[in-house]
Amino acid sequence: MTQNRARTVFLLAHTGRPAAIRSAELVVKGLLRSGLGVRVLEDEARDLPLPDDVETVKEATPQCLDDCELLIVLGGDGTLLRGAEFARASGVPMLGVNLGRVGFLAEAERDDLDKVVDRVVNRAYEVEERMTVDVVVHRNGDIVHTDWALNEAAVQKVSAERMLEVVLEIDGRPVTGFGCDGIVCATPTGSTAYAFSAGGPVVWPEVEALLMVPISAHALFAKPLVTSPDSVLAVEMLPHVPPGVLWCDGRRTVELPVGARVEVRRGAVPVRLARLHHASFTDRLVAKFALPVSGWRGAPQ
Repeated sequence: MTQNRARTVFLLAHTGRPAAIRSAELVVKGLLRSGLGVRVLEDEARDLPLPDDVETVKEATPQCLDDCELLIVLGGDGTLLRGAEFARASGVPMLGVNLGRVGFLAEAERDDLDKVVDRVVNRAYEVEERMTVDVVVHRNGDIVHTDWALNEAAVQKVSAERMLEVVLEIDGRPVTGFGCDGIVCATPTGSTAYAFSAGGPVVWPEVEALLMVPISAHALFAKPLVTSPDSVLAVEMLPHVPPGVLWCDGRRTVELPVGARVEVRRGAVPVRLARLHHASFTDRLVAKFALPVSGWRGAPQ
């Protein structure tokens, strides 16, 4: 169905969650009531109780966001990463509502739906850009694969019984080599995702940097590395070990041939996130992880 509305918002939802279905219904009704058009994927529309005047599109491509001013995503970080795949290419800002567990990429929680609709209707939001990484896989000097990531590009072993053997390089200079289960190359945004689980540092989103975090390294020196955002990180897989696999944001994967070299650098295209308020990342970190901030001695007497 085609709309003739001045403003259109795209809605992406994790329809496998009952909470997402209820939330989508509330958001759609609020936006339509305020005169905004709503567009959704055809497959998701079948699972959602939507009015007839909601527009549907068949495929999740950058073109499906044409003429949309915002992409609203209802779900966890996995759903937000799915939305980022076509929001990045289109340049449309993405606003996440967390229906998952941690939800570092989300800007609002499910209890904030009325506020989300109000802010969108009144354009009371700001847009910030988040670094991405571009990934190039080489073998024998030839490029065999290219990709990108918002959170991280992870080189991992395939078989449980055999470690990878790698040499890590920064800006074309070797740093160290060891056997390991994998290497995570992350952005500051991704520092609270896979890199965090692997023992990497938490990096504030406004810090421009790249991270390289070993996974279960068999080495005395296997510390996480934080480099300039203009550095080129490289993971060179030794030719006598089994092939590995490359995961980008835990969503896109490709098998790495024996002797592959994976290069990671600052992405040419950022992901744009809509922000509703100026809450500090420190407060977000404390709330998401329920960190104790009163001190182990308790309140002063």
